[in-house]
Amino acid sequence: MNAIKVHKQSDDINALALDIESQEQPVPAPDECVIKVLYSGVNPSDVIGVLGAFPRAKWPRYTGRDYAGIVIDGPAEMIGLEVWGSGGELGIRRNGSHAAYLVIPAAAVSAKPANISMQEAAGVGVPFITAYEGLRKAGLPKPGDWVLIFGGNGKVGQAATQIATRLGAKVIGVESGGSSYKGFSNSPVRMINSAAQNVQQTVYDITGGHGADIVYNTVGSAVFEDAVLTMALGATQIFISDRAKKDVPFNIFRFYRNQNKFVGIDTQDVDVVESGRILNELKPGFTDGTLRPFAVANEYIYPLERAHDAYRDTYKGSKEKIILKMH
Repeated sequence: MNAIKVHKQSDDINALALDIESQEQPVPAPDECVIKVLYSGVNPSDVIGVLGAFPRAKWPRYTGRDYAGIVIDGPAEMIGLEVWGSGGELGIRRNGSHAAYLVIPAAAVSAKPANISMQEAAGVGVPFITAYEGLRKAGLPKPGDWVLIFGGNGKVGQAATQIATRLGAKVIGVESGGSSYKGFSNSPVRMINSAAQNVQQTVYDITGGHGADIVYNTVGSAVFEDAVLTMALGATQIFISDRAKKDVPFNIFRFYRNQNKFVGIDTQDVDVVESGRILNELKPGFTDGTLRPFAVANEYIYPLERAHDAYRDTYKGSKEKIILKMH
């Protein structure tokens, strides 16, 4: 059985050393279980982690955060259970899911919804957990709220759209291009082309002058000014990353007069136990179809020997969900 092991980080995706090593089935502690990982999602955070983006990362390490598989050792009542999961520490501070076997606390186990496949389940974790955690810390949208999502066609953007529209919110997406919304939604999504339209004016036109109650900023400083100018009275803006990594001007007067809030989300601190709890909260939506996993095309299910391709394609910004087949 095999696993992807990184012995040291690299600053060059083309020089990244992903060693495929043999992995023996581990023995769990009394409060742990062993997952036979069948499929594992590849996320941008998996790639940038091994490129040195996370100072807390410890090497050598099996990589990967998301997984779907079967419990093969641990508490008797869990043996044979089909599970899905993720964890902010996996592949960063402890061995991760790009491996044949994964050891996690028994308290972290979450049964996979029966109506989605293992391949689909392996791609749910990071995007949906990130989306949910941001919306939760913003207070969760209420029916009729306006939610504006920068990077609306990204995986976190699509997950946030699904969750927000399931809760009855109205969603506006922003992309730098003329693209329509690509994902599933429980209600129509208006898309703004930020390269051709004035984002602030378009948002106020769509919302009848109200603005956005929640702004989910998946991009960061590059869109900060537009994002702030769209915020309604009492609105919250959520940050999960910053691609540009630059300082931005901050108008304190506008901030306090508009009674705004800013929330930062770092899912490295959402561990496997908390991730399992979040997936259990989201599970009813996947069961009743108001939440849907990302489609996984056969050509984007990579065998382990193509791990380098999976990492490079993810790093280059693949629009498709890439999944590794571990067995």
